Amino acid sequence: MSKSLKRVRAALEDAGVVVEIKEMSEGTRTAAEAAGAAGCEIDQIAKSIIFAGAESGGLFLFITAGGNQVDPVKASALAGEELVRADAGEVRKMTGFAIGGVSPVGHLSAPNTFFDKRLSDFDVVWAAAGTPRHIFAISPAVLSEITKTEHTDFTS
Repeated sequence: MSKSLKRVRAALEDAGVVVEIKEMSEGTRTAAEAAGAAGCEIDQIAKSIIFAGAESGGLFLFITAGGNQVDPVKASALAGEELVRADAGEVRKMTGFAIGGVSPVGHLSAPNTFFDKRLSDFDVVWAAAGTPRHIFAISPAVLSEITKTEHTDFTS
């Protein structure tokens, strides 16, 4: 079991959340791939999109519905500074996850996190479990609670 997957499992267990982490035979790097593998709607995929603060260099995590895009203007307003896409090296160094497998939980350094209100339209959403092949199902209310986020509007 990879270190990333172990960290996600431990973070969920520490939060008192019991989920089944599933290894998918197909990749789950994109929301479309993950939705196909999970057999759900694309918006039931809780994407973890990482941005970096242009001034602070700090990381910001936007947990968004699979079919939505993060609006850079709205996201920057929430973050309080201009945001830029974090590069793959920064993402791995700060979160411990490779792009395509970034989980909303179990980060090496906890980023400032925001939660797409669209996800609350579903009873269950699916999120990456630290690798491009592992995902887990969770209630959006529980995911929001354990990531200590409020539902906000940052999508276009």
